[in-house]
Amino acid sequence: MTYPSALSDVGTPSSDDASLETACANALVAALPGAALMAQRHGGAPVPPAELAGGVSATYVGSRSADFAVILLDRTELAAAAGGDAARLRLGDVLRPALEQAASVIGGGMLGDAGDGAPASLFQSPDTVVFDLVGENGVAGWFAVQLRGGGTPTRRTGDVSAKLGRISNVEMTLAVEIGRARVSVRELLDAQPGTVIELDRSVGSQADVFLNGRMIAHGEVVVVDRRFAVRITEVLDTIDEG
Repeated sequence: MTYPSALSDVGTPSSDDASLETACANALVAALPGAALMAQRHGGAPVPPAELAGGVSATYVGSRSADFAVILLDRTELAAAAGGDAARLRLGDVLRPALEQAASVIGGGMLGDAGDGAPASLFQSPDTVVFDLVGENGVAGWFAVQLRGGGTPTRRTGDVSAKLGRISNVEMTLAVEIGRARVSVRELLDAQPGTVIELDRSVGSQADVFLNGRMIAHGEVVVVDRRFAVRITEVLDTIDEG
């Protein structure tokens, strides 16, 4: 299923956000499996609602947060990337590496699960930028990105301690990441109990500390009363931006 080739980009990116959105799209297409695609800002009719169910979406939380969604019309290449056994691997698993590349352009955060389906609300939002993913036969899919947050933080005034006292008992999720690894789909499908996957950090390297998905510090893993714990060694400046 193909559509006519997209027209030239609509508008001229002039703000930092426009440049960041374009960089995310370019990073995504560079990592997509299958034939090479090019990202162009969408300038035609709305994305057909019937195609939304076949997409994948994910939320990125960091110094800048973002919502992503990607739709590919021809999923033959995705099935091949799954080793021909699509039943054992979700579409989100196949497209996650490309979404991670898009998110890496923003930096300093964590990408959530890649869920099935592309929310119609994301494509309809005036704050969302949609890109046509263009191949040799025309539009091969779409990529949507909506940036959130950012800007110059304002200095808080007044009795901050008193204000924070109202939420002092609110619980938040603290996660510690000791490393990551990139593996092929084949290696993932071949994994069995006892399989060893090497991470990207050496023994003794610092771990990353995330608060509700946002990296706030570095630390070292220690043992306290036979339980793993983390000793904070560095607090990142971004924690002050709230």
